[in-house]
Amino acid sequence: MRNIGIVLGILFLSVLFSCGKSMKKRAEEKLNLAVSVCEKGDSLTALIQLDSIHVLYPEAVEAIGKAKAASGKIYSEFLFRKQSQLDKLFERLNELEIMFTKEKTEYDQYTQFIHKMQNSDRRLNHSFIQLHLDERGELFISSNYYGDQWLNHIGLRVYDGVFQAKTDSVPLTDPNNRQSEFMDTHWEKVNYLNGKDNGVIQFIADNAERNLKAVFLGKRMYFIVLEPFDKQAVKDALALSNALKLKIQLEKEIRQLQSKVK
Repeated sequence: MRNIGIVLGILFLSVLFSCGKSMKKRAEEKLNLAVSVCEKGDSLTALIQLDSIHVLYPEAVEAIGKAKAASGKIYSEFLFRKQSQLDKLFERLNELEIMFTKEKTEYDQYTQFIHKMQNSDRRLNHSFIQLHLDERGELFISSNYYGDQWLNHIGLRVYDGVFQAKTDSVPLTDPNNRQSEFMDTHWEKVNYLNGKDNGVIQFIADNAERNLKAVFLGKRMYFIVLEPFDKQAVKDALALSNALKLKIQLEKEIRQLQSKVK
């Protein structure tokens, strides 16, 4: 009986030792696989392999340490690329922001970017399409009507021949459809927020070389021609909007990578 116990003990230790050795070997194999994949340029797959080692083989201490070091190196490379991308983006932002005036009143939650081609002097007693852009990159347009009769307009169509784009309707009862009157002059302003421009902004930017017109749609219709400076303002605002959104996204990704590198 004693001999049987000794034999069982030896077998148990052998199995335990072989399992431990097998786990270490498998961890090393996965580590080598991750390194090979990374060298082929697939860093994301390599990270998945590396991050799984400590979960699958918690006793393979040496392999886990190597995996963490390899992951840190990959994350550092990602961080460097993102920071370089952000540096180049700042150069582009500086070029675009020169064309805008920054403004933040007591009523604004975010800094507003007002295109210098759309200053108030050019808009006095005129009907026009106005741009609204803030520091988050959120961009929308509004249709502004001035005249001696009510239009009660609820939408906008921009066109040139068969080429056209039309906003969604904003009912007269909607808070984003406002009206006022002063000394027989009627003023209407409709904001096309949350995508209600329905592609009109992109349409103007993509067709700025065309002789674009706009019609205010309501109980009556009112036509205007988009001036060259208005079309250029739309292109600039859309470019700045995209750049601002990309900046926010890159800064978020950089913060996440910095936490992984530490």
